[in-house]
Amino acid sequence: MIHAGLEGIVAADSKISLVDGKNGLLVYRGEWAKKIAKERSFEEAAYFLWNGTYPKAEELERFTTSLSEARTLTKAQKEIIDRLPANMDMMAVIRTMLSAKGSEKFSFPATHDEGICLLGIVPTIIAYRYRSQNDLPFLEPDTSLSHVGNYLYMLNGERAENNHVQALTAYFILTMEHGLNASTFTARVIASTESDLASAVTGAIGAMKGPLHGGAPTGVIDLLEEIKQDGDVEKVLRRKLDNKEKLMGFGHRVYKTKDPRAVALSEITSTFYDDEEFAMAHEVEQTAVRLLQEYKPDRNLFANVEYYAAAILRAIDLPTELFTPTFTAARCAGWIAHVYEQNENNRIIRPSSVYSGSMPE
Repeated sequence: MIHAGLEGIVAADSKISLVDGKNGLLVYRGEWAKKIAKERSFEEAAYFLWNGTYPKAEELERFTTSLSEARTLTKAQKEIIDRLPANMDMMAVIRTMLSAKGSEKFSFPATHDEGICLLGIVPTIIAYRYRSQNDLPFLEPDTSLSHVGNYLYMLNGERAENNHVQALTAYFILTMEHGLNASTFTARVIASTESDLASAVTGAIGAMKGPLHGGAPTGVIDLLEEIKQDGDVEKVLRRKLDNKEKLMGFGHRVYKTKDPRAVALSEITSTFYDDEEFAMAHEVEQTAVRLLQEYKPDRNLFANVEYYAAAILRAIDLPTELFTPTFTAARCAGWIAHVYEQNENNRIIRPSSVYSGSMPE
């Protein structure tokens, strides 16, 4: 029996995460991902994902320091970015730069220092390219800021509001890992050949670049913008449902009930009602769920993580073209965790195929 897209095929025994779409569960190494997003920093979450335990105070300080030191681009790296074609998209820029980074002494098996090196540099690559493309002076990383806080600082040229850092940190944690998705599977396949970490992450970026995986939630952004311009949430949503249009950001291929990532982001941002964008996002979510139950009572349709990603993206004024790169900066932590796990008990991943062509006469 052929399983198109390998759907339903178990290809790894992993202790990193549980994704239970039927019951709406997301677990990282025995902990609810929602709890981690509410209570931990990105640095603590990444350390936990890689090691299976939370860092002690001195371990966290060492990890945080190493990660902040890894943010810096060398003069040669900046020159490479400057020489890339102006029309090269950001995902291709990240892929190219990490491939160049892999020319350093990356080897099999991957080390934690290599992981820190890649995880730390991705936000700086994005910020340097973005500001350069917009004729803005580049800001060197601020080592006193958190991983996410520094990312926003380098992009915007000023320290971000605490609400924005908190919301984006929660998003980073809740999207850093999600089972054997297309990009993570790609990373594990490459790692299984005993290739190096930079190659595995570069391959994962190639998979993330595809619109069916890491595409920006432009449909959700358009929906929120239309509602904001009109001013009447229910009128806009009813019009779309009457016209048989899909409400972008509601429903999920994997989760047949509430998306636990969206639930967590909804709860975390529910305290930010002084922020107009977050307040509107919550009103739209509540109204949409109510109307979907009215129009489609036989289906369980709730907000998904894409919906709240778009809401957060709008609230912090992150340009839409930076959504997939930002998603990549977060998911990089998960790719690295899977490469480490693949290295520990490696066997080359080599599925079979069924020949459906003609035979020679």
